[in-house]
Amino acid sequence: MKTTSLIILSSAALILSSCENPADKTDSASVSEAVKVAPAAEAASGVKYAFTPDSEILFTGSKVTGSHSGGFKSFTGNFTVAGNALAGTGQKITIDMTSLWSDNDKLTEHLKSADFFDVAKHPESSFELTALKSVSEGKFEVSGNLTLNGTSKNITFPASAEVSGEKAKIHAKFDINRKDFGIVYAGKADDLIRDEVVIELKLGAAPEA
Repeated sequence: MKTTSLIILSSAALILSSCENPADKTDSASVSEAVKVAPAAEAASGVKYAFTPDSEILFTGSKVTGSHSGGFKSFTGNFTVAGNALAGTGQKITIDMTSLWSDNDKLTEHLKSADFFDVAKHPESSFELTALKSVSEGKFEVSGNLTLNGTSKNITFPASAEVSGEKAKIHAKFDINRKDFGIVYAGKADDLIRDEVVIELKLGAAPEA
């Protein structure tokens, strides 16, 4: 009887774990209409840093039965550092959507289809910085126009940054609602896809040559 109870409890824990929403553990980005970019004066006197090859842009999506992770292998961009801190606006990250990958090959192809990112029609996505607010030492509130699936919205999320000599690191982890960007595919009736998608930025950078 005791063994049976343990098996039931273990099975229940496994089911509950698979149903967890990863976005419950992250801050949700605030979303508004895209805004006009106004470059800040301090950017002109700063140093432009370009992303290093170890940089990563990752995502996690989930449905009733579990979650999947993935990311983008190819993207370019830069940001400005002035006074040993992030500065300025107007810097842009451009993502090659054809470089999308996930933990399941069949899923990767589906994500590239018109049900999701419609990569054939929208081969690039981008994020252009529109505002940068220092919250505390090394902590920032980042705002920018995110263009995804042909839709542009301004999103705001928290990020941390560390600048030391000629090395810089930026990290952010937040969630967005895919439906804000016209990605409305629901999934199967008994296995619905959640609206929230977790985005993680792990960016390294060095001064441009």
